[in-house]
Amino acid sequence: MSRLEADSMATLVDSLSKSLIQVPASAIPAMLDCILLSTGLSPSLLLASLSDDFPRLLKDIIKEDEKLDSDNCLHLTSLIGAFCHLIKKIGANHDAVQSFTLRCFLPLVKVLQAFQCNLLNQIMELFIDVVMETHTWVVLEETLVPMVLRSVYLSMDVCHNEDSIFYDWRSGSGPQVSYDLLTDSPVDKELSLSSSSCFKLPTSCQLFSVILEAAIQFQQTVTASELVEENGCYAVNFVARLIWELCNMTERMLLYSPEHRSCAVGFLLPIVGKALSSNSIFRVTISRQEQAISWEHFFVKLWNCCRTLFSMGILERREAYNVLSLYFSFIPYIEEHEDADTISRMEQFGIIAVKEFWDEIKRGLVNKESLVRKQSLQILKTVLSIHSRTNSTSNVSKRNSSGKHSMPRGVTKRELWAYKEAKSLGVGNFLALEDLIFNGKQYWEAFLLLYEMLEEYGTHLVEAAWNHQVSLLLQFSLSYLKSESNTSEVHQTQIENCGEIFDWLSILWERGLHHDNPQVRCLIMQSFLDINWENYGNYLRSVPEAFILGPFMQGLNDPIQHKEFGIKGVYMSRTIEGAAQFLHQYTSCLALRKCIGFLCNLASTAKHQSFGRAGLMGLAECITLAANAIRTLPYSRKESFRGTSLMEWASETANENDKTQLLNAFRYVIESSKQHFNPNYRLQVCQKIMEAAVSVACVFDVPLEILLIFVSTLPREFTDFGGPLRATVQKWLSGCGHLDYCANCCSNVGKRWKSLYDFPQSFVSDQLVSDASLNYDDEELSAWEVEANRWARVLFLALQEEHLLGPILMFIQSTGVTILKQNHDTKYVSVKFLILAMSLVLELQRTKERAAENGTTATTDDFRLIEGIYEKFVDKFLLILEDMVQFADQSCSIFWSGFVVDDNTLPGSVKGKLGGPSQRRLSISTTTFVLQAIMSVKALSLILAWSTQIKSDASLSYSFTFIWQFFWRTTKFPPPCSEIEAEIFLAAYEALVFVLRVLASTYFSQSSFLIMENEKLFLEAEGRPQLDFMLLSFVQNINNLLEVGFLARTRRAVLLDLKWMCIESLLSIPSHALNNGICMEESLTFFSDGTLRCIFSDLIESLENAGEGSVLTMLRSVRMVLELVAKGKSSAGVFSDVIDAQKMWHLVHSSWILHVNCNKRRVASIAALLSSVLHPSVFNDESMHERDNALGPLKWFVANLLEEGTKSPRTIRLAALHLTGLLLSNPRIIKFYIKELKLLTLYGSVAFDEDFEAELAENIDARVEVSLLAKSPDPELTEEYINTELYARVSVAVLFHKLASMVNSSTLNPDCIAALASGKLFLLELLDSAVNDKDLAKELYKKYSAIHRRKIRVWQTICVLSPFVEQDIVGKVADYLCLSLNRNNLPAVRQYLETFAINIYLKFSSLVRDHLVPILRNYDTRPQALSSYVFIAANVILHSSKDVQSRHLDELFPPLVPLLTSHHHSLRGFTQLLLYQILHKLFPLLNAGSSEVFPLEKRCFVDLKTYLAKNFDCARLRASMEGYLDAYNPINSATPAGIFINRVEEVEFECVPTSLMDQVITFLNDVREDLRYSMAKDVVTIRNESLRIDGDINGMENMSIGEGTQVKDISSDFQKKITLAKHDVGAVDVGSFYGNGKAYKKIAEMEEDDLLLDQLLQSRRLSLERVKASSQNFILVASLLDRIPNLAGLARTCEVFRASGLTIADKSILKDKQFQLISVTAEKWVPIVEVPINSVKVYLEKKKREGFSILGLEQTANSVPLDQFMFPKKTVLVLGREKEGIPVDIIHILDACLEIPQLGVVRSLNVHVSGAIAMWEYTRQQRSH
Repeated sequence: MSRLEADSMATLVDSLSKSLIQVPASAIPAMLDCILLSTGLSPSLLLASLSDDFPRLLKDIIKEDEKLDSDNCLHLTSLIGAFCHLIKKIGANHDAVQSFTLRCFLPLVKVLQAFQCNLLNQIMELFIDVVMETHTWVVLEETLVPMVLRSVYLSMDVCHNEDSIFYDWRSGSGPQVSYDLLTDSPVDKELSLSSSSCFKLPTSCQLFSVILEAAIQFQQTVTASELVEENGCYAVNFVARLIWELCNMTERMLLYSPEHRSCAVGFLLPIVGKALSSNSIFRVTISRQEQAISWEHFFVKLWNCCRTLFSMGILERREAYNVLSLYFSFIPYIEEHEDADTISRMEQFGIIAVKEFWDEIKRGLVNKESLVRKQSLQILKTVLSIHSRTNSTSNVSKRNSSGKHSMPRGVTKRELWAYKEAKSLGVGNFLALEDLIFNGKQYWEAFLLLYEMLEEYGTHLVEAAWNHQVSLLLQFSLSYLKSESNTSEVHQTQIENCGEIFDWLSILWERGLHHDNPQVRCLIMQSFLDINWENYGNYLRSVPEAFILGPFMQGLNDPIQHKEFGIKGVYMSRTIEGAAQFLHQYTSCLALRKCIGFLCNLASTAKHQSFGRAGLMGLAECITLAANAIRTLPYSRKESFRGTSLMEWASETANENDKTQLLNAFRYVIESSKQHFNPNYRLQVCQKIMEAAVSVACVFDVPLEILLIFVSTLPREFTDFGGPLRATVQKWLSGCGHLDYCANCCSNVGKRWKSLYDFPQSFVSDQLVSDASLNYDDEELSAWEVEANRWARVLFLALQEEHLLGPILMFIQSTGVTILKQNHDTKYVSVKFLILAMSLVLELQRTKERAAENGTTATTDDFRLIEGIYEKFVDKFLLILEDMVQFADQSCSIFWSGFVVDDNTLPGSVKGKLGGPSQRRLSISTTTFVLQAIMSVKALSLILAWSTQIKSDASLSYSFTFIWQFFWRTTKFPPPCSEIEAEIFLAAYEALVFVLRVLASTYFSQSSFLIMENEKLFLEAEGRPQLDFMLLSFVQNINNLLEVGFLARTRRAVLLDLKWMCIESLLSIPSHALNNGICMEESLTFFSDGTLRCIFSDLIESLENAGEGSVLTMLRSVRMVLELVAKGKSSAGVFSDVIDAQKMWHLVHSSWILHVNCNKRRVASIAALLSSVLHPSVFNDESMHERDNALGPLKWFVANLLEEGTKSPRTIRLAALHLTGLLLSNPRIIKFYIKELKLLTLYGSVAFDEDFEAELAENIDARVEVSLLAKSPDPELTEEYINTELYARVSVAVLFHKLASMVNSSTLNPDCIAALASGKLFLLELLDSAVNDKDLAKELYKKYSAIHRRKIRVWQTICVLSPFVEQDIVGKVADYLCLSLNRNNLPAVRQYLETFAINIYLKFSSLVRDHLVPILRNYDTRPQALSSYVFIAANVILHSSKDVQSRHLDELFPPLVPLLTSHHHSLRGFTQLLLYQILHKLFPLLNAGSSEVFPLEKRCFVDLKTYLAKNFDCARLRASMEGYLDAYNPINSATPAGIFINRVEEVEFECVPTSLMDQVITFLNDVREDLRYSMAKDVVTIRNESLRIDGDINGMENMSIGEGTQVKDISSDFQKKITLAKHDVGAVDVGSFYGNGKAYKKIAEMEEDDLLLDQLLQSRRLSLERVKASSQNFILVASLLDRIPNLAGLARTCEVFRASGLTIADKSILKDKQFQLISVTAEKWVPIVEVPINSVKVYLEKKKREGFSILGLEQTANSVPLDQFMFPKKTVLVLGREKEGIPVDIIHILDACLEIPQLGVVRSLNVHVSGAIAMWEYTRQQRSH
């Protein structure tokens, strides 16, 4: 081409490219044709020129970092369209297509993949259209397909080299593509095939999808004659080869990554499935081997991929379901295009027959993810629908074919509702109870309905239809299971196995038990438990065990299932009982060898999920009944055990390993109960588990180690002497758990005792690990102690006779002496023997203590057995006591000699540990020696202290000498020189703790002289108190050890704990000495004041930084110091010399910091804090509470403690117990604590603290410390209420009740005077608060609110304080009382005001005449106040003394009589009740039948009494109050016992009984409600009759109108009524009325006003007619609604949209202020009709006859989306109830149901909002017309 031609061509191309911007794509072919004709150019030349210029054009259109706009997209589309048209003009030219592909199409696709997918689709369609028209598939096969394949494989890191790829696609017989064009073009070949220039994965998959779809379309459109070979390549071969490659690639992509799976499912699988489903088989030659591809072959691979995806996760599971959905979606397509042979061949794989497929569907249906459940459900529906078409000729229903079903008979209203509702949903043809499900298809229809109910439908439908539907499924299941022949219906594939039936039902139960709505969960659970499982016999075993152990137990753990659980201490519910009974029946049906396994799995559920209180109790109950079922198996299946003993059966049922696992599972359940602190609850759990263990596990079949561990899990308080489980455990251990085993018990008992006898020897001689045979550490020592304690506990539980202990006693005597005398290389042998001895001693000691505590219930034989065992063990231990002393002396040489083993190996308890318990910083060898010394001293001390309780002769002197020597040697330690020495000294102090405990508990007068004879240690203490030097020496030595600084911080903390333990023991010596009978002379003391002062200062300085382990010890020490200081000090001045106010301030501050910093409020520490700081010896000092009008230390402490206690119930309750006890002993101190007592009076918090009860039951320290608090004034009330919110004010009430008793005593002393003054002060304080406090004075408050509670609390206490009212304050009290009675208060509060007032008037009789009578005569008093005064007056008359009763009767009875005529019904009835009581008791001689003539007033009383006695209503009223007035006693009602004890048990609100006024009002309301119901029923009847009359026009036509009668406009007719003024009444004569001029003038004025009124009415009528004409023919029926805000909002909405009417159930709500506030006068402009709920159906039928369409806004199976429904012009729209929706009987008469489409998660709208949306849609449609 010449230069001129080239320039001309360039100009043409440039002009053409610019034209493409402006010319639409559809005009491009015509424009190019014109250019070619006008210029004479060939299409190939123009195509080549455009191809050369394409890179520039592409660069101009697509710029870097810029998005394509719409113009650029059109430009690109036009440009590619031009290329394609030119190629078509050229014809089937492979070179032209190849050139365009490589030089233009591929570069464009690589650029576009980062932009728009739609644009890429358009360009692909243009390109593929060219390929199809030019038949150039070979070009795709050689260029585009290899590159896209390479891109996909490289994205999966598959090493596919390009030669192999091109070999696969170029090895055919066709010509090779010329790649010279690649080198000549701007796009280099290497660049085009490099990994960096590969397509993105979505783009590649999209290209494959388009290519394959086009190839298939081309294959289907061309005829067979046209499928000729072109250049050696067939389109059919191309499709086959491409499908082969895509199938392999899809399989890889599904298992590679989420992105690859998404692309495979979204792009490749649909088109591959379409290709394979449209052709039976594809054949392709790969590597010279022929391969066949079919749909069934491909799906086998897909199913294997799905199986892998199911096991990977939720997202992968969803992708697997997508694959299955695609598979099933192509089956109908296959059925349309293929013959029967193809379908048969496809079904050879038979996925529906694969159990794994159905298992995955089941797992999906119960998956937690809603999307997974929906996908599973859709697949299930698809499978069922496919087989429904396939087996359309299967069994048909055997029901009546008439199509008309009778209503079910003998069903409840709810079941009837379910029948109607389900029938409206299109499935009512099998809902009647007399109908049955006859085939699998109906079974699946019912299953799907129930499942969708749970997933989609409203809760009300589930509640209504569930029981009915499930009963039908179960009936079918039962009949199917009992039938011998199975139908061939495909739907029964999954129910041919009896287990599958319950598998699918369990899916429904599981979804129901996991439903979001708690009501539905309760319904499903109760429905399941109500099934009569006995009808299923052994088929019950088919219920999946996985369902029982999983969802069923989870449902049982749901708190909503146990609403009555725990009420009044009853830890049981109906659900628990039903579940346990079901498991009992289920276990009875299992095979013998599966019973124990199932029971073990059931108990193991406690390991897999966390059970709440009710759930754990339910689990225990289920375990018990399941175990009982196993126990009864041999009796229920006698024919199976003929010739077999029960023992043989037991051994066959389960082996030893099974029983071991079972007891381990039971043990975990018992341990789980420990997290629930209530001891009664834990006892019941343990009882049930023990019952199960006794039923299924014989102790002789269980290894001793497992038995020991299981028994040790039981709380000790349940199995110790007197414990509730002791007898059960003993019987079980004796082998008598099963009565039938008794015959074989002798040999087994001997074996068990032999194992118990062998334990000591095996325990002592048990070898350690070989490399540590000589050494051990603290952890190993603790493990040995636990093991020995378990054995000792079981030993004494199993022991029934003394002689059984012979081998144990022999072991102690013989083996013990040998072990202690020999110097074993294995040191652990001696230590293990000592541990064993201590475990026996501790168990014996605990047994004796518990026996003493329960001595009243224990038998004499039990005591004799314990005493005999005790003495025998003491004798044996005394025999080896000297050897133990020698062993201890030898072992303790490490403390005195300073010998340290040269070994730097740390013990295992220290290695690799950070934090946790403080560990010894010693080598492991030294640790072993130290532990041996500590254990030897500990064992010796324990046995010595224990032996002295029986014997205290000279045989113990040697031992006590060693003990005293150990103490003095320890307190004379020189300062340590290294950390190792410091650690050894610390270990010595650890042993000293046990030494001092035995010295304190066994101290007697001669004990100190044992050491004085050998040493002169007491010479330094000459002239000082006996123990003074001991204490000072100890403190000085241990402080020196603390100060040297060798110990680590954690070890110093341990030493501090030991210090306070030792000091506690030393300080407790005086109290123990007194208990042991030592009487000290008055001039002698144990400790000097200086020593006590020093110890006290040390304590308070260390208290605020005390560790949690030393809190109790230090507080006890503080208490003992105060006791020792107070002992012998007769005056406060001497006391203050030792402990002054400054030290007390220091003490309370340190104690407060300690209390606040404690993370856990332990009962023991709180009680110890109270008893030590608020010590009686300090509390009686007034200066400690207040001095110079300033707070004292104790007052400050109490105020802060009570303020903090409002957040800690146990703190304030214990404080109330201790404080009130101290105040009772010191009445003169009460005046300082009026504010605090008021706080206690008004206090209220949680009702029950389970942890509190548990600590008192289990913790000895807690019981001891609480017992040391100040004694309660009323132990009975304390025991009843100590753990309730009432106790704070109960304690205050009891305090002042006791003080009142003290005041009323004959002797008046300073304490009585102080008590009286304090009572008056507190009474006036409470009355002032009740009248003037902002909250307590409120008159408007809600029932059961906080204010209501506070009012009750304050007036309850005021009642108790009534005895403190004296003459000097009675006037002020009466004023307060009058103000309170005249205020509005609820009856629960007023009854306490009335009781208080009655007691005041009874005490001060003069007040009756001066104060009460004037109030009764003031008839303008509020009715509520007047009712109270009537009650007060009546009880003053009835309960006053004889000398003033007649006077009170004369004064009070006359003012009461007029109130019998009160207009207030409650006051009237109240007065009738009380006056009859007075007349009945004080006028018994009045008799209406007597012939005696009475005076007028007496006859009036006779008639009044007769009327009140015989009137039916009065008698009914009295009958309802029977016994109340007779039982009421105002004196007793003002005592703590009367307020808090003598009450109805059901009353739980502040101990408030129902007042008389409350009962009267309740009675009158019930009578009035009955009357209203009767009247309403009559009104409904009348209204229904009126609504049944046809339209008004027809009614008017049928009316008989006389001649000349004019029909009036009723709307304008009104009554003209003249109402005379008050002053005109009686002054105007009727006969002369019209003759009166003034009257006539007045009438004329009225007529003129009437004329104006007529005009006004006429104008208003015309305006109303215009409004009515403009209103829409839309009526909103809201009669089912009852919430005022919704009704008011709908009224307002109706007015806005000009609705023609609104119906409501009760028009009286129009006067409600809330309605008027929301409606903003809308009710005045909207016609509102009253249609009661019972008349709605009649009203709707009437409107239907008038031509209205009746619609309902409700979600049903056939409801139409609101935006797709065309509203008729005359519409009545019914709205359902707020929760339940539209009832079924109304749904049946609706023409259609509408629903509002919803996109969110919450599938519910407010009814007002829903109605407004529907009204707007109606309005919009009417406006558009």
